[in-house]
Amino acid sequence: MTDKLTRRDFLKLAGAGAAATAILTGCGPASRYVVREPYTQMPEYTYNGQSTYYATTCRECPAGCGIVVRTHQGRAIKIEGNKSHLVNLGKTCARGQAALQGLYNPDRVQEPVRQNGRGSGDYTTLTWEDAVIVVKDALADNRPGEVAFLLGLAPDHLADLAAEITAALGAPSPIRYGAYGMFEARNTLAEAAGRVLGNRSLPVFDLANADVTFSFGANFLETWLSPVAYSRGYARMRRGTAGSRGHLVQFEPRQSQTASKADEWIACIPGTEGLLALALGRLVAESRGGALPEAFLDVDVVAIAAASGADEETLRRLAALLAGAEHPLVIPGGAALGLSNGLETAEAVLALNALLGNLGKTGGVSLTPELPVHAGNRRLPNTLVELADLTEKMKAGKVKVLFIHGVNPLFEFPAALDFAAALANVPLVISFASFPDETAAQSDFIFPDHTPLESWGYQFAAPAADRPVLSGSQPVVVPFYNTRATADVLLAAVQALGGDLATAIPYKDEVEFLQQSVLGLVTENGFFNAPEINTFWAQWQQFGGWWTADAALTTPLAASALTRSLRLPEAEFEGEGEFLLHVFPSPLMGDGTGANKPWLQETPDPMTTVMWNSWVEINPKTAEELGLEDDDVVRLVSPFGEIEASVYRYPAIRPDVIAMPFGQGHSAFGRYAAGRGSSPARLLPVKINGAGDLAFSAVKVRIEKTGKIRPLARNESRLGVYGEE
Repeated sequence: MTDKLTRRDFLKLAGAGAAATAILTGCGPASRYVVREPYTQMPEYTYNGQSTYYATTCRECPAGCGIVVRTHQGRAIKIEGNKSHLVNLGKTCARGQAALQGLYNPDRVQEPVRQNGRGSGDYTTLTWEDAVIVVKDALADNRPGEVAFLLGLAPDHLADLAAEITAALGAPSPIRYGAYGMFEARNTLAEAAGRVLGNRSLPVFDLANADVTFSFGANFLETWLSPVAYSRGYARMRRGTAGSRGHLVQFEPRQSQTASKADEWIACIPGTEGLLALALGRLVAESRGGALPEAFLDVDVVAIAAASGADEETLRRLAALLAGAEHPLVIPGGAALGLSNGLETAEAVLALNALLGNLGKTGGVSLTPELPVHAGNRRLPNTLVELADLTEKMKAGKVKVLFIHGVNPLFEFPAALDFAAALANVPLVISFASFPDETAAQSDFIFPDHTPLESWGYQFAAPAADRPVLSGSQPVVVPFYNTRATADVLLAAVQALGGDLATAIPYKDEVEFLQQSVLGLVTENGFFNAPEINTFWAQWQQFGGWWTADAALTTPLAASALTRSLRLPEAEFEGEGEFLLHVFPSPLMGDGTGANKPWLQETPDPMTTVMWNSWVEINPKTAEELGLEDDDVVRLVSPFGEIEASVYRYPAIRPDVIAMPFGQGHSAFGRYAAGRGSSPARLLPVKINGAGDLAFSAVKVRIEKTGKIRPLARNESRLGVYGEE
């Protein structure tokens, strides 16, 4: 079967009957020792004309959906959702389907290299032994305080390993940041939950069992937290019970896909979402009679209606709808929290849930308990304040070596943060990127990690299911190129360094670290049980992860949710432009990592049908006033930068707001991504809200004509939309 394991030894390890069957499908305890061969050297358990299936985890976003990959003669052929996985129950999004194009991408970094001058593109090939020595020397030759790790939001197992290494080394904890966490405002939501619900963690919103749902900026059908899970919940809500169809109201200045599916879309003025939540709370409390809760006592409904763009009659009707619902639910998220008053907005919305009495109940708000897997490690991304602190340390020369994995700061971070200048001041930058992104191009070394379909790992699923879920990853094919797991590189360097660090980090490889990490789950009440780690590991791979046998959500503490006054400060905006800029992550490009996949580039945007480019959405009345037509190229100018984009006249947006998707505008990242569209990250401020998160919506821009025309490729009929000849 392989040069490491005979068939007899293989079956001895696997045991008889079902265990042997699990092994032969790539899911048994000995499968870590089996070299998965390419189709030219197929292992003997792979047969011509028959497919082999592997359960693993999608890593196209941090949600942690389970997938099953069909392989044929050693090649990954098709991805589908894992029907057994609680997060997505067999469903996937377009990005999950396109993950194959990451595996087969022709622009992958194929081997470890040293760059002879940052940005030069002149590379010298290294061996992995050389790479391990570089990492070892970087750890040995610098003081612990001069070593920094900058990681993305996935995978979680690598963040846990880096946290162990830095703790043993005495270095600062890894910084985790990325565009997904930034646009979801995860820290803001968690901080508000801590203040209102008594637990600083991401809440779970039981959309599936709600009968009336109000969403304040949470675009849960596209990109927010766990879109596949919430899409399933939305479908169930719509089906309703006993013939009663669920009702959805969306509050946001630009109609997203979620708003387009809602029964009502309230195009409120950005920054007033929290005021609307307070007004609704006041009206609901009044309808019930008795003393008004302190949280809604000083709320002026008439003034809020005038300030928000929603008339008083509408607010009273919506409040009656909420008050009369059996299972009402209110969700805060996205752009509503990405403002200077975002924390207060989230608090107001969560307090409204407490008023509605849905905490810990069916169709309401709950919290997910922590799993015994590196308990205490940070699961939320770091705040912009913490990221800015790292940036300043880099600029001051206090960081001598920077390890980067799973994030592309020169593309994802606001240009106003000036991370490029900070990076240039770090003597040694080591990237573990699988693709030649903008940050890898400015690194000294690139030690490419396997792509997700070639990798081991785990991911804590974003809160969306009725219990905690740990998604598991396993390689579905042999690595195509001379790549290596980043965890294995770090562990090899630690062992080569020896001493107390090697003693504190005793794992011989990535799989041993993973098994030791999940060891505590063996004795837990999971949906499968195992007497020891090898059997557990076999089932872990077979099912694609672990979760509890029974629903295991906790009820938030609401003792003080309504007893303190809620004050919503007026939203503050940077810049003197006439238009508020609404930036949203593309459901296809995501954080920008989808831009190198032609399947996603070719897929029409669900709201505009535009492909292969970026665009700026302008209300048709505003465009007429400015003398703009579709495809006119305009220049958007903020205090922090400027970009150009083609106009798309979008009727479903406020006249005082313009919108632009995030994900295009790469200057590197391969042939399908580079030189295509513009990145709105160049326009974003570095203003923060009360939780320390980026107030990415707190900027005004002005529009300048360029006199150029660049037609957008789009799938819709112009005649059908605008009546053009």
